[in-house]
Amino acid sequence: MNLFTIGYATKPIVTFIEQLQRYGITAVADVRSVPYSAAFFDYHQDKLEGHLTRAGIRYVYLGNELGPRSKDEAHYDSCGQVQFDRLIASTLFQQGVNRLQAGLQKGFNIALMCAEKDPACCHRSLLIAYDLERNTALQVNHITHDGDLETQAQLEARLTDLHGVSEDLFMGAEEKLEEAYLRQCKQKAYIKPA
Repeated sequence: MNLFTIGYATKPIVTFIEQLQRYGITAVADVRSVPYSAAFFDYHQDKLEGHLTRAGIRYVYLGNELGPRSKDEAHYDSCGQVQFDRLIASTLFQQGVNRLQAGLQKGFNIALMCAEKDPACCHRSLLIAYDLERNTALQVNHITHDGDLETQAQLEARLTDLHGVSEDLFMGAEEKLEEAYLRQCKQKAYIKPA
């Protein structure tokens, strides 16, 4: 089974819906912790749900389960940065994964939605897709800002290039990928305001 992700960034809502339709998406799972946009009002939860409904696409909010801003203090380090490995291990996160799998088994073609333009800078790849590709049979495809597809594997290879991590005598392919992933999470994971 395949799962998609998409970020709306600066896309007009018409473009966003056209990209969803291009890949046969029948349900959008909103994984934003805060389902509103300060600048793009079409992506406020209620307006977005209306736009999607008119396009024949279902909407479900999964930000409580799969969002990047945990309400549990145990998921943060001493600097206030969320730790994705702690989120993945949480019961709430696993409930969200189970809901996704149930939706896919019912025949929905699902896209996880967040605001971030580049999936490599977003928890939809660094948290959710990372876990799904390692711990389920799901494969994740990211709908890029211009509407093309990037697989999770391609994205992860891009991270190793982005961080200049290369294999050597002491670091094999898996370690290289893990190091690039950890560096990206350190740069991009949510930090609570001081």
